[in-house]
Amino acid sequence: MTPPLGAHESIAGGLEKALERGVEIGCDALQIFVKNASQWRAKPISDEQVEAWSSAHADSSIGPVVAHAAYLINLASTQPKTLSKSRQALADELARCHALALDGLVLHPGAHLGAGEEEGVERVARSLAEVLATLPQAAPRVLLENTAGQGTVLGSRLEQLAAMRSLSAMEHRIGFCLDTCHAFAAGYALHTKRGLERFLTELDDILGLDNVGCFHLNDSMKPLGSHRDRHANIGEGEIGLSAFRRLLAEPALAHIPMILETPIGDDRRGHARDLSLLRS
Repeated sequence: MTPPLGAHESIAGGLEKALERGVEIGCDALQIFVKNASQWRAKPISDEQVEAWSSAHADSSIGPVVAHAAYLINLASTQPKTLSKSRQALADELARCHALALDGLVLHPGAHLGAGEEEGVERVARSLAEVLATLPQAAPRVLLENTAGQGTVLGSRLEQLAAMRSLSAMEHRIGFCLDTCHAFAAGYALHTKRGLERFLTELDDILGLDNVGCFHLNDSMKPLGSHRDRHANIGEGEIGLSAFRRLLAEPALAHIPMILETPIGDDRRGHARDLSLLRS
């Protein structure tokens, strides 16, 4: 059994257009932005937008859909104004995801900006607790994404992600998204059979596979442990095709949506080629 496979698709022209683009290239799953990812604010989502999305999703062949939060959000910021904006933005995006009945909101935890990793992790946990307390219990889960660990960015180690979740005291409302490129750049040797097996064992022991809401399938342009987040198309980077073959064949992961964020190329067919390669 192959996991649901998909890609991050543009919402240009309307949220429902992402579904059309996903269907066109053969997605079983999808990732979208629910607003402009490079701006703090956006117009409220309308009933008409929700209806158009819901109708298009129901009529499509696509199953699980997650959103990716805006890159501006930093739940560990030491700047009060940025921290406040980040918390407000996260609450807004989760409300949008709730309205659209999405399966989760993928979130980069943030950077400690010199305050130290321990303080940064605690600040992320406090932010998550504050935001989630304002939203309905039925709102989609926050899916904390592992990172490459460049600079003061938090979340490159599985232990940090686990601590953010547990310290928030909101465990049932927080899950995880695992990015293969980020893990490799952070030092997890996914390119070898033994390294991938070790990573999956640690993943289950530290985070719990039941708490993983999705994977991001990305090869890496940069070498193991580089702490550089540079995605490559499947089989064209340092991780290599064998690792993705092993991931797709792992029975314990068969239910977890796996989303491409690989380069689309000048012809904009990169995701279609990568999906075809993964299915082969």
